[in-house]
Amino acid sequence: MAKFDIKSDFGEYAKIFLAENSKLNLISKNDEKFLYEKHIYDSLAINLFFQKHKFMHATLLDIGCGGGFPCVPIAIEHPELEVVGIDSIRKKINAIMNIKEALNIKNLSVICARVENLNDKKFDIITSRAVADLSKICEYALPLLKNEGYFVAYKSKKALEEIEKAKPVLAKFQASVKEIIDYTLPLDEVYERNLIVISLT
Repeated sequence: MAKFDIKSDFGEYAKIFLAENSKLNLISKNDEKFLYEKHIYDSLAINLFFQKHKFMHATLLDIGCGGGFPCVPIAIEHPELEVVGIDSIRKKINAIMNIKEALNIKNLSVICARVENLNDKKFDIITSRAVADLSKICEYALPLLKNEGYFVAYKSKKALEEIEKAKPVLAKFQASVKEIIDYTLPLDEVYERNLIVISLT
């Protein structure tokens, strides 16, 4: 990824997020000091995907959006996208709503529901980060993906193991892994991450 210099662009967001986190514990107190490195930077790794796949006015669904990663940084970075975050925990959805209103993020909306109940719309891009193993999340994501769309799963260095376990589910939905984009977080320790890019075949 590009040189890590996003603190100026995301400084106000970080301030508001930490205020919400002090009330709700969206991320651990220990992780607060690594907010940029482990959460914002990681969320924006999808830029590596966008370098290869250009979208204008596309829809993006973030499954299990939790405290807003990756959906909020993506919405801020990509105003051309219509970003929807879904999570079943009301306090997390409320926190994202507070952040959205404070920053006036017009291209972001959130839904408090279980993703399996969201069956009336399909999306160009679907993301998921720190929700479930790939086989399980594919069961939720792939039915909601447009034919020409992509499911981008944020995963650790165990990506290949998860892909192997997910093969029956991928076959069930006639989907396949198109590429694995690897990157590391800007930390002193080596922190390997992967984007698994899946599409319907």
